[in-house]
Amino acid sequence: MGTPETVRLTVAQATIAFLQEQWTERDGVERPFFAGCFGIFGHGNVAGIGQALQQYPAFRYYQARNEQAMVHTAAAFAKTHDRLRAFVCTSSIGPGATNMVTGAAGATINRLPVLLLPGDLFARRNVAPVLQQLEWGGSEDISVNDCFRPVSRYWDRINRPDQLLTALPAALRVLTSPAETGAATLCLPQDVQVEAFDYPAAFFRKRVWRIPRARPDRGALARAAAWIRESRRPLIVAGGGVIYSGATGALARFAGRTGIPVGETMAGKGSLAHDDPRCLGAIGVTGTPAANRIAREADLVIGIGTRYSDFTTASKTAFQDPGVRFVNINVAEFDAAKHAALALVGDARATIEELDAALDGWSVGADYRAAAAGLRDAWDAEVGRIYATRGAPLPTQGELIGAVNEAGDPAGIIVCAAGSLPGDLHKLWRARHPKQYHLEYGYSCMGYEIAGGLGVKMAAPDREVYVLVGDGSYLMLSAEIVTAIQEGHKLIVVLLDNDGYRSIGALSRGLGQEGFGTRFVYPHEGLLPGDEDQVPVERLPVDLALNAQSLGAHVLTPETHDEFVVALKAAKEADRTTVIHIKSDRYAAIPSYESWWDVPPAEVSASAGVRAARAEWERMRTRERVF
Repeated sequence: MGTPETVRLTVAQATIAFLQEQWTERDGVERPFFAGCFGIFGHGNVAGIGQALQQYPAFRYYQARNEQAMVHTAAAFAKTHDRLRAFVCTSSIGPGATNMVTGAAGATINRLPVLLLPGDLFARRNVAPVLQQLEWGGSEDISVNDCFRPVSRYWDRINRPDQLLTALPAALRVLTSPAETGAATLCLPQDVQVEAFDYPAAFFRKRVWRIPRARPDRGALARAAAWIRESRRPLIVAGGGVIYSGATGALARFAGRTGIPVGETMAGKGSLAHDDPRCLGAIGVTGTPAANRIAREADLVIGIGTRYSDFTTASKTAFQDPGVRFVNINVAEFDAAKHAALALVGDARATIEELDAALDGWSVGADYRAAAAGLRDAWDAEVGRIYATRGAPLPTQGELIGAVNEAGDPAGIIVCAAGSLPGDLHKLWRARHPKQYHLEYGYSCMGYEIAGGLGVKMAAPDREVYVLVGDGSYLMLSAEIVTAIQEGHKLIVVLLDNDGYRSIGALSRGLGQEGFGTRFVYPHEGLLPGDEDQVPVERLPVDLALNAQSLGAHVLTPETHDEFVVALKAAKEADRTTVIHIKSDRYAAIPSYESWWDVPPAEVSASAGVRAARAEWERMRTRERVF
């Protein structure tokens, strides 16, 4: 029964009792770290974690439809809260657990905290093999949950009740660390979950995890200031760390005073408002001509909170000045050191403020400031031109993005993840506030969109949330529409239907492969691979609007640009999740704007198109830099 100093609880009960007392604090503001638990129950967790959640109703349980989707929802929630709040996700053993692996990978790649509690095999082993168990002859200590090891920042298996006393605090240390956060996985054998133990009562007292604003080394800061003063064409690359640290105001002041132009990564878009004079917009593979031209000639690149993905660096071709140097500001030493940079390991906001003070009285030259402003203004005019384009017979993706941007709620948040939409959004979206542009592009996971939109709405219930999704991603994971309706969280889902995988179709054509395998059409006898993009074909009789309606959504089906604008206004007035289904042009594309992505074509091929693509790839490959 325990003593005044101990509390007798099952492992599952102790886990929930501990988690509900964890808080974070930054800049003097405390908040509960966990908002609750998403879960789908099976024999691996219903009697353990399921019973504990029933016993502790203050730790809210949310029913989900798909294990992968619930992890996406949790990650989106954490991202919207700048990683200061999080969710728990629990599943049964076997397929329920492995369904979460994709979501775990996305959370870890994007540096977002999610705690995963998958059910596991019997620790006592005598009834093995249990239902859904993977047997491996080389060890009895292997389960499918070992798949979580490489996609988790922390991983453990709880084989004894007392192991919670060290495992839970260790997981929370990682989850609340700005530098190390990602998915944390605690595998819970189903028999251990229900075992009781006398836990110290102090283990369940409120604990506040302080989120520090680490400062960089003073010597490194002084050298960085000297490098900036020596530069003539500096450029800032703003990544997601700018937003997570709440550094957008500091960046605007720093860029405004020094005149250093700013290019934004996918995660960093919104670091500056689109109309800020220093904002060049997107950089890299999906970048603007303004940012990419400045990047090509920059003699100093100041990376703030970026991990320099291949899309940001245009596969290492973006920065072409022979003597270009890098100063990287990042809480993670691993990222700060990239590109042989002068590393400023510290919080983005604190470091920007200290660097700004060290550069007091310095700014870029008037000619450079004017050149960057001219490129920025030219790009703004190009966006206006694309927004005003009217495709026929089907609207273009660019004009539909423009319609959402102009007719949607200016305080709203857009959510997207995969296909051709992220690239076009990165170039074209005019961000008005730091949270308006929510893209999962570290993993670019098809199916994230609707689940992620739910997480965003749960984190920002007073804002309209616009989920932009293609038909390919929608077909992969649309079931969380049901969860959104069940929980009363209204989403506006803009479903752009172009009969297939538009993004990979374009990439396939660029590789000389004619869009092979990327359209949703019936097979045709005598039709050569790739010819489905060249001749009339029979489309599949799929009605996505009717599908969304069957899941409980309110559905609108505009066909033209003007009807689409009307539908956006109607969706805003609707009282529940609304899906706007519209057919869009599969081929009308936004230019690449002087950028390149390294996707190697086949070295030998019978196709003249593939051979031509290979020759162009070999030419561009020579521009890749090693820093």
